Amino acid sequence: MLKTLDIKIISAHFITIILWASAFPGIRVALTAYSPEHISLLRLLVGSFVLIIIAIITKTPLPALKDIPIILFLGFLGFTVYQVALNYGEQTISAGVASLLVSTTPIFTALLAVVFYREKRGLWGWVGSIVGFCGVAFISVGGSTGGFSLNMGIIIVLIASLSESIYFVFQHRFLEKYGAIPFTMYAIWSGTIFMLIFSPGLGEAILNAPLNATLVTLYLGIFPTIIPYFTLAYVTSQTGAAEATSTLYLTSVFAFLIAWIWLGEVPHSSAITGGLITLAGVFISNIKKEYVINAQSLN
Repeated sequence: MLKTLDIKIISAHFITIILWASAFPGIRVALTAYSPEHISLLRLLVGSFVLIIIAIITKTPLPALKDIPIILFLGFLGFTVYQVALNYGEQTISAGVASLLVSTTPIFTALLAVVFYREKRGLWGWVGSIVGFCGVAFISVGGSTGGFSLNMGIIIVLIASLSESIYFVFQHRFLEKYGAIPFTMYAIWSGTIFMLIFSPGLGEAILNAPLNATLVTLYLGIFPTIIPYFTLAYVTSQTGAAEATSTLYLTSVFAFLIAWIWLGEVPHSSAITGGLITLAGVFISNIKKEYVINAQSLN
């Protein structure tokens, strides 16, 4: 039996997946005109500006002084390191392969959550994670136009995934203290502060870039940068870090679909098969162990 459906949580998952999926092909477009550092800097500047307006309107208070160092650290990992590393990785690997590698985030997150927070990850959760990962691996090996081979881009994106996982796990107590939206604001502002080191040359890059690349980067700054972190932070506050990131495997499925529509990257039939395997993995990971036991006892 599946876990009780919660429309708010399901909607938050869906928004997170779609917007993050769109970021992978979006980055590929932005890289045609901007450096990896300038993409991250511009999208974080745009995101921070929007959040400052929201913070003023909602009268969001500043965090406690004692929490600022760890918030800065988490913002550095979750935004600065993650975004720059992902951008660098996508210079040499396709959007689909990048989305596969970022899909290892639930595995890293679940392991870290178990080690540091004693979060329970039952048998079905681990089986579902393995099946889901096999699905996205199948998608990338069979459906990526860029192929799948171990190169520096893959290693860099795996670093991005690990960095993001640490952010997801250790944000939990701050979500409880400040709430999902305020804490995400603090983290994005923190990540932006560290990105300011790459400010030289940004103005010139904007002037020389074609309009479509700049518009895509602005889109990345407003949508994938802000909204998914709000929605995922909300889910994490309700369900825990491991479960909140368990559906991120679906990001690869939608990343391939969006890349197909947007960039003309036609997925192979094996990519479709991989998508079905991924969906099966997500389904399995959401089976409650106690319900399965009860069902077995009735047989």
